[in-house]
Amino acid sequence: MNKDYQYLWNSCLEIIKDNVPEATFKTWFSPITPLSFDGSVLIVQVPSQFFYEYLEEKFIDLLQKTLNRIIGPNAKLMYRVVVENTTNTTVDFDSMGKAMTEKPKPVKNANKSPQVFTELDSQLRANYNFDNFFEGKSNRLARTAGLTVAESPLGSSAFNPLFLYGQSGVGKTHLVHAVGLRIKELQPTKRILYVSAYLFQVQYTDAVRNNTVNDFINFYQSIDALIIDDIQEFAGKTATQNTFFHIFNYLHQCGKQLILTCDKAPILLQSLEERLLTRFKWGLTAELEKPDQELRKLILKNKVRQEGIKLPDNIIDYIAEHATESVRDLEGIIVSLMAHSVINNKEIDMELTQKVVGMSIKIEKKEITIERIQETVCDYFTLDQKLIATKSRKREIVQARQITMYLSKKYTDFSFARIGELVGKKDHATVLHACKTVKDLIEIDHSFRSNVENIENVLHGK
Repeated sequence: MNKDYQYLWNSCLEIIKDNVPEATFKTWFSPITPLSFDGSVLIVQVPSQFFYEYLEEKFIDLLQKTLNRIIGPNAKLMYRVVVENTTNTTVDFDSMGKAMTEKPKPVKNANKSPQVFTELDSQLRANYNFDNFFEGKSNRLARTAGLTVAESPLGSSAFNPLFLYGQSGVGKTHLVHAVGLRIKELQPTKRILYVSAYLFQVQYTDAVRNNTVNDFINFYQSIDALIIDDIQEFAGKTATQNTFFHIFNYLHQCGKQLILTCDKAPILLQSLEERLLTRFKWGLTAELEKPDQELRKLILKNKVRQEGIKLPDNIIDYIAEHATESVRDLEGIIVSLMAHSVINNKEIDMELTQKVVGMSIKIEKKEITIERIQETVCDYFTLDQKLIATKSRKREIVQARQITMYLSKKYTDFSFARIGELVGKKDHATVLHACKTVKDLIEIDHSFRSNVENIENVLHGK
């Protein structure tokens, strides 16, 4: 039996490895240890409750699908967590976030058809709210539209449907949850439902198989605000599209709110029926773009505050500068830093940050140009770049100009004459003298040498 559970888990890891980045696999799956298997329940040990909670939040679908494939449809996963500050005390947790010692709560009206449910689980995530969805140039229109929809009586906003699009990780899902939560807060009697397009498709397929399509349609027609995430998943699913078309029409005609997300603009969607695409354009279409650096810093500082840790500004700046593609990258890096820190008992410093960022994203080195050198030098000494080109003989301006010329000669292939032309329109002899002066000062002046080294570190992204 020992070989059985080890073999089963190794088989699961082979599938997982093909579905997550290498850095993610090493951080979140390599530390897991299989303990036993009784024919249906696989028990694994994880380093901490934080580790367990993160796996359940981020990878539950992948884990469940993998277990179903390797073990079978009745497969279950249980986590064993060693309690912190003890030597041998453990707590077992069932997958889906419920401790095994907790008695399951009865589901109200579980024997009734969907359309007569008196209570509805909206599937909204409480931590995805407007308080931690920060505004920036990249999302201002979408956020404002979402607030307008959320704070208007349902059916009265012109933004119906509200169609939000953008690449993965820019905050679409967070925003629609925030809209749903605000509607629920302001209009508690309304029926709000968040559902992924994939789950909608699965539910419809089950309804067809069980001959309960009418119940399925009636249930969705009872919703006051319907949020469908990743609508592009309907591509090629003709029967699902037809059914959703009728649900969409009914809800819209009844003044109910529809909120949709997609990875691209409606005009770029393929394999979706034209009559659906036309309806998607009835309301407002708003794009969420990649967050700019200031917004990335805000998101990072909030994530750090939520997790109860402290990071110096230079680490926040480093992450924000290099993780430019998505909000998920930012949050994932913070969580990975915490995991590495806890597991390896190591302080979060710049060395660890550079390692984690390097594993999480591809860092492309910026080309070192004269323009970049001049900008970096002036930023370091807090000088206006325009002063470099003046005839000023002030010591700090002359020094900045000379360091710019020295580094330009060191890191570019330009001649002395070309460097002089680009840095203050100086002649060949001035650049030559500047380079010699800087070299001499580096050898005899420790403070000056330290300044030059710091500037070079910035140029190299350190």
